[in-house]
Amino acid sequence: MMQWSRLLSRKRLGSAQPPAESTLRTDFQRDMDRIIFSSAFRRMQDKTQVFPLSRVDYVRTRLTHSLEASSIGRSLGTLVGEQAIARHGLAGFEASDFGDIVAAACLAHDIGNPPFGHSGEDAFRHWAHEAPYGQRRVGVLRGSEREDFLSFEGNAQGFRIIARLQNPDNPGGLQLTCATLAAFTKYPRESWLGGGRFTGVAAKKFGFVAEDRELFEAVADSVGLIRRDPNHAIWCRHPLAFLVEAADDISYRVIDIEDGFRLGYLSLSEVEQLLLAVVGSEQALRERLQRLSDTKGKVEFLRAKAINTVVTQAVSCFLDNEATILRGELEVPLMAMIPAREAMDRLVEVARERIYCAQEVVEIQAAGFQVIGDLLESFIMALDDLAEQGGSAKPKSQMLSQLVPQQFKGGQRGISAGLYSRLLSLTDFVAGMTDSYAVSLYKKVTGISLPGR
Repeated sequence: MMQWSRLLSRKRLGSAQPPAESTLRTDFQRDMDRIIFSSAFRRMQDKTQVFPLSRVDYVRTRLTHSLEASSIGRSLGTLVGEQAIARHGLAGFEASDFGDIVAAACLAHDIGNPPFGHSGEDAFRHWAHEAPYGQRRVGVLRGSEREDFLSFEGNAQGFRIIARLQNPDNPGGLQLTCATLAAFTKYPRESWLGGGRFTGVAAKKFGFVAEDRELFEAVADSVGLIRRDPNHAIWCRHPLAFLVEAADDISYRVIDIEDGFRLGYLSLSEVEQLLLAVVGSEQALRERLQRLSDTKGKVEFLRAKAINTVVTQAVSCFLDNEATILRGELEVPLMAMIPAREAMDRLVEVARERIYCAQEVVEIQAAGFQVIGDLLESFIMALDDLAEQGGSAKPKSQMLSQLVPQQFKGGQRGISAGLYSRLLSLTDFVAGMTDSYAVSLYKKVTGISLPGR
């Protein structure tokens, strides 16, 4: 069984410095600060949540979604922490430590998502599977190195950003605490498991690429995660990862409905019906709702009530199943177990039927698919040419390579000789782009637009 005293490890990945002695600003609060002040976090302000390149200021981006999820996560973690400390007599920890760990992990939970939302992830996978040059180059790799691209995963890219790419001269990148990094990793496994089948929500995707395996192993060892297979890199989830997942689920399910209303895809009566099914329809609540004259205010009121209701249910569900979670035996997300699960599932169904398939969403996602695929194809051809031909590479390859920052060329000097390293560094470059920058660079590379024109 995993132990809370170890799961809350303050050890920082890649750092030999002891935990901070001051309690005025804890190690877990420092994690939050390091994430917030990172450039990757700021770039999320121009990354798609649902509506790509939206001209409506109200609509959420990845940044605002992450902030809202973090707020929900803090509540979940603090409420669980209060009970866990009382149950286990954890000395030296506060309930707020649980809340800060979950809040920090939520801040970063989407930091690895590429441009154009989930369609961006699909574009990376399609490039590796189908693009004439991309599939040929990825096809010569083996094991997890190959699967890292065939099943490109924003969660793994996120771990890579906070544990390596941000502050790349530091071992461990941002050098966050192992507790926060483990809670962040909802899928604690590598991409290829030798054909072995592992059940449960934690094994559904992968959480780190082959190059970062040793980094996650250090995290898992520090917090005492249970290893599920001696031959492959797969562990049971950190218990607080269930709360990070719940915070994300609560946030996007409820708030996507609110955004859909603000953009005119859902009527007020439809939103009221959907959210009242989550919170209940007691007479006092209906009377208070009727006293609100502003339609926007009514939706915001119901949104707050729905989030509060589901947070309370998720905390109770976690505490009821704490022993199972600490044994690494819970195989479903908390949202699948709460009393309001059917009403919350209905929010997703409606969003898929009425919001995610909206014309403005599909049109820009389709364009983003083309943008990402063409950028990957053009740049890897250029970098391969330079790696193989050196100074004899084609002029076009030499010019294109100048658009790639040196840190993304796979080597400290020149171009990396290793194919896996080159591919990984290139995906780091493209995945880290904002929506607007990806479109701008695509136009320049393809000649659609010229600088200054």
